Amino acid sequence: MPTVPAATTITAGRPGRRPALPAATGELPFALVVALCTVLLAGCSPEPRADLVIHNGSEIETLDPHVLTGMPDGRVSGSLFEGLTRFDPRTGRAMPGLASHWEVSADGRRYTFHLRTNAAFSTGEPIHADDFVWSWRRAVDPATAADYSGFFFYVEGGQALATGASTNLAELGIQAVDPHTVTVDLVNPTPFFPDLCAMRIMAVVPRRTIEEHEDQWVRASPLPCSGPYELVSWRPNDRIRVRRNPFHWDAAAVGCDRVDFLAGDSPAAALNLYLTGDIDFLIDKVVIPTELGDVLVRRPDFHAYAYLATYFLRFNVTRKPFDDPRVRKAIGLVVDRRRITERITRMGERPASALTPPGTGGYEPPAGLGHAAVAAPDPAAQATAMAEAVAEAQRLLAEAGYPGGNGFPPFTYMYNAGGGGGALLHENIGVELQTRLREHLGLRVELRPVEWKTYLSEMSRLNYDMIRGSWVGDYQDPTTFLDCFLSDSGNNRTGWRNERYDALLASAAGEADPEIRFDRLREAETLLVRDEVPLLPLYTYVGLFAYDPEKWEGIHENLTDQHPVWAIRRRQAAANPSAP
Repeated sequence: MPTVPAATTITAGRPGRRPALPAATGELPFALVVALCTVLLAGCSPEPRADLVIHNGSEIETLDPHVLTGMPDGRVSGSLFEGLTRFDPRTGRAMPGLASHWEVSADGRRYTFHLRTNAAFSTGEPIHADDFVWSWRRAVDPATAADYSGFFFYVEGGQALATGASTNLAELGIQAVDPHTVTVDLVNPTPFFPDLCAMRIMAVVPRRTIEEHEDQWVRASPLPCSGPYELVSWRPNDRIRVRRNPFHWDAAAVGCDRVDFLAGDSPAAALNLYLTGDIDFLIDKVVIPTELGDVLVRRPDFHAYAYLATYFLRFNVTRKPFDDPRVRKAIGLVVDRRRITERITRMGERPASALTPPGTGGYEPPAGLGHAAVAAPDPAAQATAMAEAVAEAQRLLAEAGYPGGNGFPPFTYMYNAGGGGGALLHENIGVELQTRLREHLGLRVELRPVEWKTYLSEMSRLNYDMIRGSWVGDYQDPTTFLDCFLSDSGNNRTGWRNERYDALLASAAGEADPEIRFDRLREAETLLVRDEVPLLPLYTYVGLFAYDPEKWEGIHENLTDQHPVWAIRRRQAAANPSAP
């Protein structure tokens, strides 16, 4: 288990006067920190320093915007590929991208997008409407195996194609009217559809290159990119370098010519690279040492903010004994979420009993399993609520055939161990779960740490018993969370299928009255987090990143945690120290 310095070794200070870790840190000697940094930088070529260096967390799995799932992958791919819209760095909502503007029909079901006449790939080839039609058909095709194909369920024909019920890709509701005009027909009015068009899976990709190189197309050189940057180099487990795409329609607004995305799993190394100025932007929360979180958030260069994201556990409901909701509920009832946020995460996270964070687009989620303990106003009331929850959990487990845990098979709890700060965070949460389940239910849990790629692969193949999970909302509506658990969603990854749940979400999608719509979504979420419990919410995240606001601008706090790289630029005074 990695260790990090004691909290008292970091003090609040002005940006630009960042203290490096002192030599005597107790748990992690400074020499070891230096060695870790050296290891991280080993193998770097003598290239000049990039204008902006970002620590991006774990090594990415792919640059393909249609199949990626991890946030580190999305941050790099999002700089290389663009869609009809892109994310506004201030609000995290959609703004014009390769489409300069669009109209919506009176019934809200047809969007007409107008492409920029100067839209082009980084190789100079123009981007036309046909490129979008081909790209979207590729993304929804089951042969592409895109976990996010559920975003196309909003488009006519999308669900049938993504689930294999139809194989005629021409049935997808996107048409090229002329080289610069695209129409999209939706199943229902979807006010947040422009936000969806900014998602990676709806980006335009280079048809000719993909047809030539197939699944190795992101290794092609040159790689035709549709976004504000083009790929220079990708050295696995080291760094990815990108540079300004001179053919991008908005190249003049790109803030930095060259950007490096560093990969690394060590929170200590990442923090020291930041403190010594070797990196400029520490964006991935999992490489921020959790044990220092409550101290770091008090520094002016560490920025904490409300974040549309939830940490939860997934059960593999296709395996016994987790196919029994009583077992899943029993486990859920003994977990002390408040203890996890106060003693492990420690950055202001909120204990959660629902998947959807409160207030998402005006929606209030239902009270889920164990809500009484989550909502308890003081320690005494919380203790009482937890005692009652534990008693109910023991009753349910006995009813399921395992009184006192007798006869319950040992099982594993899987988490990604290579996720930097997540390595410690996920392990500490695993130990907490292990202790609670042994003490209160008599269950034996083996912790199974795996590296990131294995974690993603095993979760997708349902090769686990219980696994840690999280979800970051892509747009500000509860469906960004709830759609993940539709029976046919590639992001479900629990094996849980519920016709009532699917029907409620379908009914909500066709409902024009917002209150009735939210009522149906709330009823569906109740199935998810109280009655069936294929997942167990633990807490709602806070966002946290580090950069010096006296040197950099263009980075904004927003609910969906979108920080497009093109908008980041060095402040003029910082770029020219002699400036007044």
